[in-house]
Amino acid sequence: MFRSVASHRHIQLSRALATHAAPPSQTAAKVTRHNWKRKEIQEIYNSPLLDLVFRAAAVHRQHHDPTKVQLCTLMNIKTGGCSEDCSYCSQSSRYSTPTKASRLVELEPVLEAARKAKENGSTRFCMGAAWRDLAGRKRGFERILDMVREVRGMGMEVCTTLGMLSPEQARQLKEAGLTAYNHNLDTSREFYPSVITTRSYDERLDTITAVRDAGISVCSGGILGLGETDADRVGLIWEVSSMPEHPESFPVNALVPIPGTPLEGNDRVPYHTLVRTIATARIVLPTTIIRLAAGRNTLAESEQVMCFMAGANAVFTGEQMLTTPCSPWDEDKAMMGRWGLEGMRSFEQSNVARKEGSRLEEVITEHKSEAAASAPTV
Repeated sequence: MFRSVASHRHIQLSRALATHAAPPSQTAAKVTRHNWKRKEIQEIYNSPLLDLVFRAAAVHRQHHDPTKVQLCTLMNIKTGGCSEDCSYCSQSSRYSTPTKASRLVELEPVLEAARKAKENGSTRFCMGAAWRDLAGRKRGFERILDMVREVRGMGMEVCTTLGMLSPEQARQLKEAGLTAYNHNLDTSREFYPSVITTRSYDERLDTITAVRDAGISVCSGGILGLGETDADRVGLIWEVSSMPEHPESFPVNALVPIPGTPLEGNDRVPYHTLVRTIATARIVLPTTIIRLAAGRNTLAESEQVMCFMAGANAVFTGEQMLTTPCSPWDEDKAMMGRWGLEGMRSFEQSNVARKEGSRLEEVITEHKSEAAASAPTV
């Protein structure tokens, strides 16, 4: 559907690249750059939008199946009461917002939500807790480790976002079966202090280092519409491209202004800015999953499809995100069906599969067992 129409030869080439990818180690070695200059990324970002999308679409087809979109579901397991002052967040205890603080949820409601997500086609289940860090939360952390073990036992990818982590906490999450850890940089280093003052940029990078060193996939992206400039959006992409390993996933969020937060009066980010950011990220981070995240529910179907064309290949789907609306499973599945898209399987992304190692054999065995059980008897 999205293949180049420049010539018949190009059509055949893009199809071959999309369906006959090289092994992960060879692909990553050949295409992943960690020495991008900000000026180079800015030039890509500033290029004519249709040319930019075309170029990003070509890169996307070289390293991903363009018919596949990862379906993720996000659950808030501990709402509100956070001591941080993130200007966009309704869960900060510093602001008067509709979000009310609650305790960490028990295990069974989480498992029920994960089962429902899996039944509806989601293959990654994400859990978020509104904390600065896990200091003094030993019992809560043990419960979260149980959540990770149980959801992983369902054959799903498991992601958490729990604030800052120590190397030891990251190690324990890995041992429990955590697939990915989300810790967004939000914006450029230069603009960051205008948005958050209670946690430094380097502290965020330290957590990402701890996660990566533990062998957990990194999920780190940003938010558009904070009041940043194009140079800040480029700065964010440059920061993640300069990491020792590119994040396995890069969420692109469009700010949803929430009453009571300092950014409640911000305008919605222009759609062309969203597409331009996704396309630039796809070119600079060729093997990374790019997740169209918060604010997607405000986009028309044709606008979402253009984002997929530009290189986005993951979405949050379900009842809601942390504190903002989400597109329901039924609507998303119907939309994907109209455009010839389908959901990824768990651990289908090669970079994530590489980090899973021997544990992935358990998932493969489970998939085979499920397929055998559902096969018709002769």
